Amino acid sequence: MITIPPDKPVLIAGPTASGKSALALHVAKAQGGVIVNADAVQVFDGWRILTARPDDADLAVAPHVLYGHVPFDGDYSVGHWLRDVARHLTGPRPIIVGGTGLNFNALTQGLAEIPATPDDLRTHANTLTLQHLLRELDPETTARIDTQNRMRVQRAWEVLQNTGRGLAAWQDDTQPPLLPPEDAIRINLTSDTDWLNDRITRRFDQMLDQGALDEAKAMLPHWNPNHLSSKAIGASELIGYLQGEITLDQARDAAIIASRQYAKRQRTWFRSRHKDWHQIPIDRADISATLRFVDDLAD
Repeated sequence: MITIPPDKPVLIAGPTASGKSALALHVAKAQGGVIVNADAVQVFDGWRILTARPDDADLAVAPHVLYGHVPFDGDYSVGHWLRDVARHLTGPRPIIVGGTGLNFNALTQGLAEIPATPDDLRTHANTLTLQHLLRELDPETTARIDTQNRMRVQRAWEVLQNTGRGLAAWQDDTQPPLLPPEDAIRINLTSDTDWLNDRITRRFDQMLDQGALDEAKAMLPHWNPNHLSSKAIGASELIGYLQGEITLDQARDAAIIASRQYAKRQRTWFRSRHKDWHQIPIDRADISATLRFVDDLAD
């Protein structure tokens, strides 16, 4: 049994569609606090529905920060996020929620001060295949990163090319963390795979009902697959439909498959890196059991 003191930072991690935001909102409503985004894609504007950013009803319940504050064509890294989140670690209790493991790792373990990538090097990297990038990485870095995640692999390649040192070497030379793990309540949501896959399907259909296709139409004139915001799952699929490359059913199915694959990679990461976090299983039917559990912890 754990307790959640109302004045101690709370970290909530878990795979996509697992109910992280609902849990964060519940904690904030019950105890107060500011909900701080730790998701790498929800920081961008433009794709609000498709990235499941909080809606107006959620914003009315509790203050939210670091959501949609970066232009859709902007650059943003773990280092940017760490600098942004630093100012929210004092004042009202932060409830930091997201599915980007690297952000939580940097926050609680520290982050190396890696020089910024020159624009021309990044432009060149954008033209290379994933396999090409992987072939040129050092073994130590390859062993640490998600080799199916294009954004992470390219970042590692850029670091090696720009500095002559592998990303793993930079990570081993880190500054003290902004938030030592023992100073926060760390919660990792776990779920049954079949339950989560079904939830992913239902959530994407809900996104379509809420206007995700209209959102894609608004973004179409600005579409650039190299923008970091374009990595939002479902973005390239819906743009592909609008450009006449695939049917809407094909776009839907491809986005759902990509989301399930991403959730699988997230689960693998969290099982490996969050072993010492409090593991909270999500109820198969809904998250009501978890919310009751949190109520018990808050008493």
